[in-house]
Amino acid sequence: GWPSRLLSQISFPPSPAPEASSLRYSTPVFSVLSFGAMGDGVTDDTEAFKMAWDSACQAESATLLVPYGYSFMVKPAIFTGPCRSGLVFQIDGTLMPPDGPESWPRKSSKRQWLVFYRVNEMKMQGGGLIDGRGEKWWNLPCKPHKGINGTTRPGPCDSPVAMRFFMSSNLTVEGLRIMNSPEFHFRFDGCRDVHIDTLYIKSPAQSPNTDGIHIENSNNVNIYNSVILNGDDCVSIGSGSHNVDIRNITCGPSHGISIGSLGMHSSRACVSNITVSDSMIKHSDNGVRIKTWQGGSGSVSHVRFENIQMDTVRNPIMIDQYYCPSKGCRNQTAAVYISDIFYTNIKGSYDIRSPPMHLACSETVPCTNLTFSDIELLPAQGQVLLSPFCWNAYGFVTTLTIPPVFCLSEGFPQSVPQIDGNLC
Repeated sequence: GWPSRLLSQISFPPSPAPEASSLRYSTPVFSVLSFGAMGDGVTDDTEAFKMAWDSACQAESATLLVPYGYSFMVKPAIFTGPCRSGLVFQIDGTLMPPDGPESWPRKSSKRQWLVFYRVNEMKMQGGGLIDGRGEKWWNLPCKPHKGINGTTRPGPCDSPVAMRFFMSSNLTVEGLRIMNSPEFHFRFDGCRDVHIDTLYIKSPAQSPNTDGIHIENSNNVNIYNSVILNGDDCVSIGSGSHNVDIRNITCGPSHGISIGSLGMHSSRACVSNITVSDSMIKHSDNGVRIKTWQGGSGSVSHVRFENIQMDTVRNPIMIDQYYCPSKGCRNQTAAVYISDIFYTNIKGSYDIRSPPMHLACSETVPCTNLTFSDIELLPAQGQVLLSPFCWNAYGFVTTLTIPPVFCLSEGFPQSVPQIDGNLC
């Protein structure tokens, strides 16, 4: 081929040419190379991506192509819609941000890298790689190091989310590989009708705050057929999320699949209609977890965890209404109300450092209608079955469970506190 030095001086026509493109695409294709991207992994290709986006966004049913065989370094950018319908963002090559906090553009927010704002009907797909180059961020002195005392030091701590979708709808994200994000890999805020499929997300088990997929204030979200190995929750579900269906996920090593944390700083949180099914969680700190801060309000309701295999998981089933990572939290009477949570066919092994089930509900606002059936959790090492831990947890055990949940209070509490005004 041509030496790249020469190539950079030649201005190419838009490629592929419209006639040729019909062989593979029936719609116009906007390759970032046609807009001047170099794809050598060093040159700043941000402007080429923005121009390609603007052109593809204004065309009907267009494909924005990030071609195979190239690495594109793109600085923090916001891609704004709405676009005309049917935009496909085809990532076949490699995308990466500047390398670490020192290389981050001075004027750009350190909290996000690629943001998609008010984009409707976009499909992001491809066999390419999104490489977040997170290591220098994880090593900032402020991060919780696994050092001698796990100490942190003061200093700037903001780290970017790799891919953020904000106030967008009818999104499909599928087939991508994403690794080593500085912080969350994917974050969906204020989105609806999101379909996520066959993602492969990977970061080291010790990387701080590298949640795989975080959902906040989003409705009708499906997450299917994906593999997530990272240093925090595989999937975390924040307040304002409703109708989330998670199926056929392989998760771990990680911190498991979490609803929360909710109710921080006495905030109100509402989460409902969440299903996690047909999934595998392995070598993780937690399995399926609901975590809330004391002092919050609102509710978590209608949650189903079913057909989940646990392999050496430290807290396979966990409700923690005393969530407080810093250990300096005071007791408060208000709480997010947790009810109608179903645990069905959850089997496998637990790491014996913690009991297999931990149901710590608020002192004043009990958890109600927790239902357990076909639970079989055995110690990964040793013979001793640890007993579940319950506190102010009410519900039903419909089949014999291993270990038995003798500590669950049967039925409903005598008085559920006045929480009507508090509900969602």
